[in-house]
Amino acid sequence: MKIVAADEPRTSRRYALLLAARDSEYVLKVYGGYFNVFVSAFGSGDDGDGNGDVCETWDMFRAVDGELPDLDDIGRYDGFVISGSPYDAYADELWILRLCLLVQEAVAARKRVLGICFGHQVVCRALGGRVGKARRGGWDIGIREVAMAATLPPWRFLDALRDLPRYAKITECHQDEVWEAPLGADVLASSDKTGVEMFCVGDHVLGIQGHPEYTGDILLSLVDRLSTSQSITVSFAKDVKRQLEATSADREFWLNLCKSFLKAEELY
Repeated sequence: MKIVAADEPRTSRRYALLLAARDSEYVLKVYGGYFNVFVSAFGSGDDGDGNGDVCETWDMFRAVDGELPDLDDIGRYDGFVISGSPYDAYADELWILRLCLLVQEAVAARKRVLGICFGHQVVCRALGGRVGKARRGGWDIGIREVAMAATLPPWRFLDALRDLPRYAKITECHQDEVWEAPLGADVLASSDKTGVEMFCVGDHVLGIQGHPEYTGDILLSLVDRLSTSQSITVSFAKDVKRQLEATSADREFWLNLCKSFLKAEELY
């Protein structure tokens, strides 16, 4: 099944959202599903420069259920966004292997590929990097301050980073991580918990370990589900909730960065 967020405009960009997780009951009730969360976070009615004549179409594919664009259709899209997931990016389930192949083909075609959490790890794996369980052990859930690299590559989408503080807070919820970024990648951010919080390959591949799209209430709902299923302890859940009362992610910064990446024109 494919869901379209807007009618095909005369001048447009087209993106594919590849959902690697199923809608939670909470997100479905409050937001109508993760599709709406992502389009609200990363979508825009213009080209990022105030040009309202350039509109967007977003298609959704439930990758977790084996639904992906045909490889022959990659050329129809300007970019692909891969969501988080409760599954392991290093697993060999068929849908994950097919997703890796799609990433390879999209990158070869120089389409923009944005990976979030699980998506960040899948992109890394597909391009020859290494991923696995977090080496410093256990879940990373809550607000994490990440440090931007002292020197950034000269890509246009990174202009959003250059005049801001070296540190930015992001929402995290993961127990896997990138161990080693792909050959030729630039590590753009790290934290005291995770060595590769963000990486890029050229100006058309971007992986982010955290969740720019998450709002505080989505994370709280997820924490409750993890606690109820005993994936995390009650005391851990309480600690996360206390942290969320005291601080919040720099969400606007991360959303601007993702939009800048998806909408930047490639320079040849």
